[in-house]
Amino acid sequence: MSMGDFISIHPSELKFPFELRRQSSCSMQLTNRTEKYVAFKVKTTNPKKYCVRPNSGIVLPGSSCNVSVTMQAQKEAPPDQCRDKFLVQSVIAPDGSTNKDITPEMFNKEDGRVVKEFKMRVIYIPANPPSPVPEGSEEGTPPRSSSLENGIQNFEEVSRSLEDTKEKSSEAWSAISKLTDEKASALQQNQRLRQELEMMRKDISKSRPGGFSLMFVVLIGLLGVLIGYVVKRA
Repeated sequence: MSMGDFISIHPSELKFPFELRRQSSCSMQLTNRTEKYVAFKVKTTNPKKYCVRPNSGIVLPGSSCNVSVTMQAQKEAPPDQCRDKFLVQSVIAPDGSTNKDITPEMFNKEDGRVVKEFKMRVIYIPANPPSPVPEGSEEGTPPRSSSLENGIQNFEEVSRSLEDTKEKSSEAWSAISKLTDEKASALQQNQRLRQELEMMRKDISKSRPGGFSLMFVVLIGLLGVLIGYVVKRA
């Protein structure tokens, strides 16, 4: 915890988990150490890179305020030592002040105001730190990286999943093809039966111009039942 006379700041450094092309956030807590209202303001040397919420406010006596700092996604790896800095300014404010009462002039030292300042540096830490490398089990055996083993295991699992998917897809296409062939065969058989029925009707009409015999009616009924059964299967 760092002391800014009017307020205490925790932590004293801003540590961002760094990962390319991803935003990263951290926070700090400002605690009013006085019995007065304290106004604060947070500045940075790189305002386009960081977003501070809230960047100013009022901390009541004995209370605290959390400030969130978000670093925009970066396209390049940072240098070994980050040169970005933050400045936290604090000043005694009139009792009953609110956030709307904060003005830039409140932090102007030229008017004789006592403005306390605390500088904070930025530290980047790896978002996914490398796993420790175990020692070789036997003399002369090179150490194996756990991350490499995990990568191989994940690759094998993905490969097995792809093979299962291909097998299921092949079975599905085979079943669809079989059903399609059965439907086409049923339709052909239905058409053939209709043609035979029509030919029989014409033959009977020629032989018996005065009407249909009982045998013909029975035959027509049986063919109708057969056609209905075939159509239902299709």
